[in-house]
Amino acid sequence: MTTPVTSLFKLFKGKTISFNSLMNNENNSEKRIIQSLNRMKPILFIDRDGTLINEPPDLQIDSYEKLDFVPDVLYWLSRIKKEFDYYLVMVTNQDGLGSPNFPDEKFWGPHNLLLKALYAAGIQFDEILIDRSLPENNLLTRKPNIGLVKKFLNSDFDISSSWVIGDRETDEFFAQNIGCKAIRFGNKATVHGTITAYSWEAIYNYLKPKRKANINRKTTETEIQLALNLDGNGLAAVNTGIAFFNHMLEQFVRHSGVDLTLTCQGDLQVDEHHTIEDVGIALGQAIRQAIGTKRGIMRYGFALPMDESKARVLIDFSGRPFLKFKGKFTREYVGQMPTEMVKHFFYSIAYSALITLHIDFKGENDHHKIEAIFKAFGRSIAMAIKQEGSQIPSTKGTL
Repeated sequence: MTTPVTSLFKLFKGKTISFNSLMNNENNSEKRIIQSLNRMKPILFIDRDGTLINEPPDLQIDSYEKLDFVPDVLYWLSRIKKEFDYYLVMVTNQDGLGSPNFPDEKFWGPHNLLLKALYAAGIQFDEILIDRSLPENNLLTRKPNIGLVKKFLNSDFDISSSWVIGDRETDEFFAQNIGCKAIRFGNKATVHGTITAYSWEAIYNYLKPKRKANINRKTTETEIQLALNLDGNGLAAVNTGIAFFNHMLEQFVRHSGVDLTLTCQGDLQVDEHHTIEDVGIALGQAIRQAIGTKRGIMRYGFALPMDESKARVLIDFSGRPFLKFKGKFTREYVGQMPTEMVKHFFYSIAYSALITLHIDFKGENDHHKIEAIFKAFGRSIAMAIKQEGSQIPSTKGTL
């Protein structure tokens, strides 16, 4: 299959070409491929003075001595760059730049040193946009006006998921004019809907995708309310009406580190089948919804012994549902849970979460066997959903 990346390689092979000349050519196919790589990517519009570097009393960074980084910005912005899939754009008003009061030669030295320090930390802005006007000029290119960024306001970028990060009220209005969200840094936000952040760690946490899901599932046989947080603390509040099943789900939660709130009202007067099956379906749906694009996840699974029993659970967030279940139980029930429903529960998860699941186990005590399976499943999930970076863990580019 031909992708934008492979097409780009074929076009560039044997050529020497600068990025600026590439993007300034309105008609070439290389430019269209570059744009396709950024299509629907959200943007971070980041202010410079007061946001990346501290702003001096005279409001001009016109000497090396005035170049002073905001605390921890390099660490947290480098993590944002590495872990999240944003297009980085620096947008800054530099009052009267190029005038006798603020000559170019005094600006570019500190500015280029700033860029070098950012680059050394793994941070490279995709674009840097500078307005040189004075406030009284009221130019359309000066924030909060959007003249400098109008080119982004099209289908090539996901503007509704984009952010402006800046220390001034004008940055909040700038976000409003763009039609995106805003984070006011270092000062309390004044525009409704803007988030206030007093550290770059807080900005990182606001930008980090929330891997949560809520499922409400109602049939003639069960009614389920479920809330799942993949980045939780191992907290469970579970009530399915089947005590041993509750206990197993709590073991899964504790060993996976997710948070799970679950209630199920099922037709237990008939039998346990519908309750256990539908909880598996709902939990699988929640996992699939919460995992999102799967960017940066480890993808694969784990094993765990328990007492005389041993369970091995291997998981792959492959997008291809499959269950292999190997092992035998000697009892019909453990508590009020039919042992035959253990396999069916994991079948329901695998096919609703679109994961590949291999489970094998052995031992003497059926309680321990089942508990080992649920604990190993939890450990497998914990490993597979761990995030490192922002790449899709597949050479196909999708899962």
